Amino acid sequence: MSQSKSKFSPELRDRAICMVYEVREVHNSQWAAIESIASKIGCTAQTLSNWIRKVDSKPDAVAGATTKVRVKALEREVRELKRANEILKLASAFFPGSLHE
Repeated sequence: MSQSKSKFSPELRDRAICMVYEVREVHNSQWAAIESIASKIGCTAQTLSNWIRKVDSKPDAVAGATTKVRVKALEREVRELKRANEILKLASAFFPGSLHE
């Protein structure tokens, strides 16, 4: 018997799991979050749910496997926030004192 190769890389699986954790609060249920992310990455909701179930059963795996993905996501968010702050600083230069009037 030959084992079929998954069309989803381990990195994509880790990222999808992280995405579910990130958006879980914005959805009515974890299943709704899973369905949302699954449609974006092109897998079934049940497949993504199975990946999450495996990770949830091994708490150390979450810390190890998804930490790199989570750090990259947080670094991206920090860059975006810094860019937004710079835009706000530049915009505030055009409107000095207008907020206090």
